[in-house]
Amino acid sequence: MCHPSWGRARAAAQRLDDLARLRRVRDRIDREYAQPLNVEALARGAHMSAGHLSREFRRAYGESPYSYLMTRRIERAMALLRRGDLSVTEVCFAVGCSSLGTFSTRFTELVGMPPSAYRDQTAHPAEGMPPCVAKQVTRPIRNQEAPIAAPDGFAWEAASPALAH
Repeated sequence: MCHPSWGRARAAAQRLDDLARLRRVRDRIDREYAQPLNVEALARGAHMSAGHLSREFRRAYGESPYSYLMTRRIERAMALLRRGDLSVTEVCFAVGCSSLGTFSTRFTELVGMPPSAYRDQTAHPAEGMPPCVAKQVTRPIRNQEAPIAAPDGFAWEAASPALAH
């Protein structure tokens, strides 16, 4: 019969191995965000089942692999839209999205405005703002936490009780 601490040590070693695989998956998403990635392909590359990858990724990083991928794509889309030389459709395909509708919906959820409005507002940033500052200031917000913009352009926090402080 095995000593109880051996079981704990084996579980800890497995957890470390899973974390290393999850880091490789996250790194792959960061590198290949514009490629056609899905959970099944990512799981195969990590030698895990899709369900196990999704559960462990969420446990480690607080969001699903798909959500993480879409956030990376939206971050890159924001940078391309700030340049102002590409249409929203061109940006959508350049960041790896195959559906303009899904891209626009997710962009609006994370940023708080449609991609076309974002492009119009940011295509000519204020003089003297370095790109690294613009990137930090305009970073997308995850989990639909973007403030709701009123018609006058003033941002209001969502009135949902679930989001109340």
